[in-house]
Amino acid sequence: MNITIRKSTKEDMQQVLSLIKELALYEKAPEAVTNTVEDMIHDGFGEHPVFFCDVAETEGKIIGIAIYFIKYSTWKGKGIYLDDIVVTESWRGKGVGRLLFDNVVAETKKLNATQLHWQVLDWNEPAINFYKKYPTEFDSEWINCKLNKAQLFEL
Repeated sequence: MNITIRKSTKEDMQQVLSLIKELALYEKAPEAVTNTVEDMIHDGFGEHPVFFCDVAETEGKIIGIAIYFIKYSTWKGKGIYLDDIVVTESWRGKGVGRLLFDNVVAETKKLNATQLHWQVLDWNEPAINFYKKYPTEFDSEWINCKLNKAQLFEL
């Protein structure tokens, strides 16, 4: 089994979105995905890309993805925010997630960033245990906040 980690292309976005939908199903929120292939091509490959996507591929099939972007901390400077690592169910537990995560760590170092941030759902024990294999700092101090699209346009 030969697994390659590479930067995604526009042509990968259909498979990438399929993996995102697989994750949403796993997280019991399949209706929450509103992203489209067209949006992802525009947002990731347009004039001002706002995310990066690395793919894990074997035999021409994408079996995992890591989606991340550059963030900025007023106290610490530039960092990377890892939005998601997704590995298709049949490939979980075979080291694909580790390859993707290690690649994002390498990208963070290459950027000379001061931090790598991500979130994990409190009930997702497999993901929590995965991140415990690294010298991860689990933060219970901060509360996540957001405004969705409808709420933004109410303002």
